[in-house]
Amino acid sequence: MQLTGIHHLTAVSADAPGNVRFYTQTMGMRLVKKTVNQDDVSAYHLFYADGEARPGTDLTFFDWPARPEKRGTHSIVRTALRVNGASLPWWKERLTQAAVRHRDIVTLDGRATLELEDPEGQRLALVDDGGLGDARPWGKSPVPAEHQIRGLGPITLSVPELRSTDVVLTTVMGMRKVRDYSHPQTQDTIHVYEMGEGGPASELHVVVQPGLPVAEQGAGAVHHVAFRTPDAEYEAWADRLKSMGIPNSGKVDRYYFRSLYFREPNGILFEIASDGPGFATDEPLEKLGEKLALPPFLEPRRKEIEAGLKPL
Repeated sequence: MQLTGIHHLTAVSADAPGNVRFYTQTMGMRLVKKTVNQDDVSAYHLFYADGEARPGTDLTFFDWPARPEKRGTHSIVRTALRVNGASLPWWKERLTQAAVRHRDIVTLDGRATLELEDPEGQRLALVDDGGLGDARPWGKSPVPAEHQIRGLGPITLSVPELRSTDVVLTTVMGMRKVRDYSHPQTQDTIHVYEMGEGGPASELHVVVQPGLPVAEQGAGAVHHVAFRTPDAEYEAWADRLKSMGIPNSGKVDRYYFRSLYFREPNGILFEIASDGPGFATDEPLEKLGEKLALPPFLEPRRKEIEAGLKPL
């Protein structure tokens, strides 16, 4: 029973129209599901992914009227998006032309990396995926197919101490600690854990920063990170968390996938999510994201929900 990689990452935006513009037009990702937060239907839940909306490519946002986050530790501090490494100079020029805040291209953990921030301060990075994994480009993207984002990973956490987080990652979640590296600009030591077959789509990076304040979530922050499990192993993960006494949500059916939520010892929210059934469950693949999609249990409230949402 092994997690196979990053499933999705969910962050917070206070500007849903601007969020859609940035991720579809500047970053060239496909809006594959326009739905609502199932626990707060006043908020959009927007999913961006590759051309086929595959697990492992989803960057998602809750639309909440929140103040900007206060950065610190006990948080997810950077989300990497995988690209063809030869595309990074092209991306640097594109970000410059679009006035997007970014750093120079550097080698980070042996991979060419371009760090950037979205308009709300969401910390991202474009990372050379070394040709690992196939690309499924979106035909209507403003970004040429060869330069498009291929998926998620690695994801970087900040914690004040490593030991308790290490125990959860290795003993509970079955990850392997494989190496450490130093960030060339911040000089922080970063610890690398991998899942499944490894590689950038299957890595979690943990930086230990005891001198920082505790982060406060808001616009530009990450809400949680989800890890992939094959559908057939989802029930076993639910049993494992229960048998190990890990406080968790219990089984949650999100309609497009099934979830389990729990917090690691430093308070960061983790999710284990099944690969299926997928986003084409209620819409044709070619029409994904074009209208508001609601799971069956919310469909009777469509008129009320639509009235409470702002136009995108």
